[in-house]
Formats: sequence, structure tokens, C-alpha cells
Amino acid sequence: MGISTHPSIVTMPGAERPYPSILSFLSERFPAIPRDVWEKRILEGKVIDEKTGPITLHTEYTPLGRLFYFREVTAEPLIPFAEKILYLDEEILVACKQHFLPVTPGGRYVEECLLNRLRRSTSIEDLVPLHHIDRETAGIVLFSVNKKSRGLYGSLFTNDHVEKTYQAISACTPLEETTSWGVENRIERGEPWFRMRTVSSKVNARSAVDLVEVKGALARFILHPLTGKTHQLRLHMGGLGFGILNDRYYPELQAEREDDFDAPLQLIAQKLSFKDPISNRTREFESERTLLW
Repeated sequence: MGISTHPSIVTMPGAERPYPSILSFLSERFPAIPRDVWEKRILEGKVIDEKTGPITLHTEYTPLGRLFYFREVTAEPLIPFAEKILYLDEEILVACKQHFLPVTPGGRYVEECLLNRLRRSTSIEDLVPLHHIDRETAGIVLFSVNKKSRGLYGSLFTNDHVEKTYQAISACTPLEETTSWGVENRIERGEPWFRMRTVSSKVNARSAVDLVEVKGALARFILHPLTGKTHQLRLHMGGLGFGILNDRYYPELQAEREDDFDAPLQLIAQKLSFKDPISNRTREFESERTLLW
């Protein structure tokens, strides 16, 4: 049994009365965890309210309230790839991760995530990721080291003041001479819960896509996400007809299977660039990871 040494947080969303029980909410929010497991955790005091401490089965649901719990997995897969620290100072840590490694605990992964690996290797317990990339994606991730400056660096991402550059390979090549595309649409959570979808409504996701090279049946692209929605580039590439090579979620959801370490998603978070909010200098960090090109 693997048990996280750091709590995970879930926020109870706004809801109309009558409110669901917290047990029902957790069971619906995390369908992979049986209801009786959540009931057992609550009875053992392992689910904590931010105001009153451990909850009971009778604790009332509080819209926008936060719950803390410690992730438990029976058999955690090992990811046989090492991360690399590219930069570390008193404010930030910049790391480059390999494909298949999640940034934070999730699903079957507790200790096998970039955050907890870095906590162990650096002894910096207060590390916090300032943004996320998919488990299947390799590349650059920026962490906050200092609580006092965390808001300054976090606002760079919330205000879209970070220039992000990705590379991707698609097994579909363009049929026309167009080499640049701008994609704008709205992305929302779909079904199943881990998969996103595009809908016809107010735009919240923007990407710039540039074709840079074609080799046989493969095409290589440079991608610039102008916003930071979950699975944004995977959706936008699929929507253009250039599904990313080895993508198991988009454009069609494939059957669940074990990871194939020889066939990673061909998407890399290649570069981050931003103006440092403390020094006012331009900072740029680049991954050494490469695609199967």
C-alpha cells in the first residue's frame, strides 16, 4: 500500500439544495475509488475539512469548501525514467520530466510523480508546481520554492504572461499548402471525466500551430499555447486533423492498457520564457528532450 505523505485537496463545487452528502460527492468525483473505500477513510478520520478537522459521515457539504485527504494506492507503477533539475535558486526550481511521469499525485501514482521525487531529492518540502503538463507529455515544469514570492510567479501563468513553446509529431500530413494555423475555441470537461471536449461558447483556449517539417508520412509542428487549458494542444491538433502520434485520448479514446514506454506521446514542452517579476530580467529555459524524429 502506497500512502502519500502530503495531502491532496479537492474543492466542493457550488451546488443547489438539497446538497449531496460528502460521501456521495467524493464517490462521484472519484469514480475509480469504490464508495465503501471513501466511507472507510472518513470513518478512520482520513478526510479533513479545512475548518473543523476530520469529517464524519454526517458532516454537511459546504459549497466551495475544501477537503484534504491522503492518496492511497495498492500497487504503484514505477516510472523507469529520471527527471532533471535545470535550475534552482531561492525562488524557483525548473525541472524537465520524461513522458509517463505525472507532475503531482493522481490516479495510481503517489510517490511516482515529479513533485514528490523532487521533494525527496532536494529536501525542499514546500515545493509547489506553478503549472502542469500532462503525464504523457515530457518537458519543462516550473516550481515555486518560496511562499512569499509564489503569488508573483503564479500570476505569470494565470495572466498568460509566460511564452510556452511545444514540439509535436503527427502521423497526418497537411493536404494543402497552409503551414500556420490559429485555433480559438472553448474547452470544457467531457466524458469520461479525464477527457476534455470543445464546445460552441465563449472562447477560453487559444493556440498557434506551425508546420516546420514533413518527413515521409510524419509532420513536425511547433506549438504555442496562448492559454493553458487541460489537454489544449492535444485537442487543437486533433481538431485540425493532425492528431499527435501515440495519443491514446484524442481524437478518439482508445481502450485502456498498460503504458508502452517505447511509444510515448510525441509532445514535448520544449521551452518557457518570461520576465522575472523580481529581477525584471527575461528568463528562458529549454528542455533537452527530443521527439522520435
